[in-house]
Amino acid sequence: MKLAVGKKDISCPPYVKGREIELEDLKEKKVTYVEDHPDIRYSFTAGQAISKFLKGLKEGKILGVKCNKCGRVMVPPREFCELCFKPINEWVELKDTGVVETFSISYIDPDAKPLEEPEIVAVIAIDGASPHMGILHKLGEVDPEKVYIGMRVKAVWKPEEEREGAITDIKYWKPIEG
Repeated sequence: MKLAVGKKDISCPPYVKGREIELEDLKEKKVTYVEDHPDIRYSFTAGQAISKFLKGLKEGKILGVKCNKCGRVMVPPREFCELCFKPINEWVELKDTGVVETFSISYIDPDAKPLEEPEIVAVIAIDGASPHMGILHKLGEVDPEKVYIGMRVKAVWKPEEEREGAITDIKYWKPIEG
């Protein structure tokens, strides 16, 4: 006996008796089936390193980690150094200042709708961290025409009572002198 599965015929053991299901079988309820639309919700943990980083943000601090072998100071923090593969357990508090490493000026939102005011997103190399260690965030209080790589910036924090332990506890980064 052969069964058709999609466009492919497969051989069945001789003791299997059956036939291909027809649309009429379903309409006449000769075949039992269940249709379900489960409400599946996902949850995950940020992990030890990022959880501590987020807790620091809620307290108005930028925390990084220092590798005991190579001495790199990394932000966002990790549980191990990806260069020397050593576990990291030394935490350091970093300044809430840094330098624009690269940036993008967007005139559309994520849904491709025009923005009334352009949004500037930048990678900020955090002061006190190793070179090229930083975070992606928004710039504010700056004319898009005046943003440049190497510009010094400082975090603008939400008021303490509004912080929730998220990267958005920093509202944006603004230019500073020097």
